[in-house]
Amino acid sequence: MADEATVHAAAPSAQSATVAACLARARQLGIARLDAQLLLAHVLGCARTWLLAHDDAPVPNAGTVEKLWARRAAGEPLAYLVGQREFHGLALRVTPAVLIPRPDTETVVDWAIELLRAEGRPRVADLGTGSGAIALALKRALPGADVHACDNCVAALDVARDNGRRLGLAVTWHPGSWWQAFESLAPECGVFDLAVANPPYLAADDPHLEALRHEPRAALVPRNVSDGLSDLEALIRDAPAHLAPGGWLLLEHGFEQAPAVRERLTTAGFDRVQTRPDLAGRPRASGGCLMHR
Repeated sequence: MADEATVHAAAPSAQSATVAACLARARQLGIARLDAQLLLAHVLGCARTWLLAHDDAPVPNAGTVEKLWARRAAGEPLAYLVGQREFHGLALRVTPAVLIPRPDTETVVDWAIELLRAEGRPRVADLGTGSGAIALALKRALPGADVHACDNCVAALDVARDNGRRLGLAVTWHPGSWWQAFESLAPECGVFDLAVANPPYLAADDPHLEALRHEPRAALVPRNVSDGLSDLEALIRDAPAHLAPGGWLLLEHGFEQAPAVRERLTTAGFDRVQTRPDLAGRPRASGGCLMHR
């Protein structure tokens, strides 16, 4: 990690700031080449491929670029610096108020689509929506679905709503925590054919938290931080009152938590309990079907 004095010591002057000089500066600070290209393209408003053929092009706002280099060198995620992250083919706006969507979460999206593809107008709930990634991906893949999403963070819900407006995807957004967010719905409207969640599941002493220090801690660590399972347990415990017979609950979790999540699903009355792997083959999402309410 570069300190502030190092960051400014060899910064190219405004007169010498070219694409090549700026990228060389990023390399000096230890910034990955692709990250540097994406950041510079973001500032210049051009495609990354344009940079590759224009090494000698001037960079008029080198000061802005230098500040971005400093923030990236300090570990701030690229997605927050450019304000965007792709998820399941959608370009989502992200801010530090929301967890950055990750490809592994596409596991639960693909699973939900597989389960609902043949349904005409399923009712779907996304609990703890953050940027709206899961809810919006499901709405795009299943246009006939009636998708509802909630979050207890007002700033996060504002980001999700904005993403829905920009993408032209109609999701109903609810403020509130987990299932309680849907209590204002009429009884027949608060019962879902499928619910999905990527809740906080890291323990307070999880070694991964240091690398995630720029992301909202409340989206990573449950309030009851004993083992990271408390929010998963709450979602499972209260799910039967909100799922139709035959409804599914799909949950993302840590790869070491799969046996515990499956056990709790079975105890809560779910059938066909199973786990799906993420892109690296690790157990990433577990779910089950509620046969009786």
